[in-house]
Amino acid sequence: MPVRIRLQRHGKKGKPFYWVVAADSRSKRDGKFLEKLGTYNPNTNPATIDINVDHSVKWLQNGAQPSETAKRILSYKGVLLKHHLLVGMRKGALTEEQVEAKFNEWLESKQQIISKKTEGLDKEKAEARAKALEAEKEVAEKRAQAAIEAEAPVEEEAAEEAAAPVAEAETAAGEAAEAPQEEAPAADEAEAKKADAAGEKE
Repeated sequence: MPVRIRLQRHGKKGKPFYWVVAADSRSKRDGKFLEKLGTYNPNTNPATIDINVDHSVKWLQNGAQPSETAKRILSYKGVLLKHHLLVGMRKGALTEEQVEAKFNEWLESKQQIISKKTEGLDKEKAEARAKALEAEKEVAEKRAQAAIEAEAPVEEEAAEEAAAPVAEAETAAGEAAEAPQEEAPAADEAEAKKADAAGEKE
């Protein structure tokens, strides 16, 4: 029975989630499988992969053939490397301690690479958030300034309307003050005419 290590699709529409399984190559993609070897979630960045390395290596040693995507996943998690090192151990080129030491060294270097990538992604997210906050502040300042500018003409009009009655009152008071001054010479002229008339009678 030819065995394939392949992906079995799960998850919601638009958000796939995969199981890495060992299954008969003649079975359906999402049908029966022989063993579940791990999971693969491409919705996160970086992708979340959880693989049982020892069981995957056993299936490879028994002749299971991985699909192209499964092969990349197994290589990413070091399954193919461990399988290669165990082949070298069976041939006598390596000891079991050397295999474990080399595999652990590779795992540490791989973990450092992944941690650097996650740190870089976190920095990018922080920078993007800072830029978004700055943009929001600029928009808020522009809105506040526009509101102040919109209120300024209304205040000027109200001040002008309040000043208009005061100006009218001042002009009326000025006219009232000027009117007696104009009547005073007229009264003086009338008295002068009366005096002239009295002089003529005498």
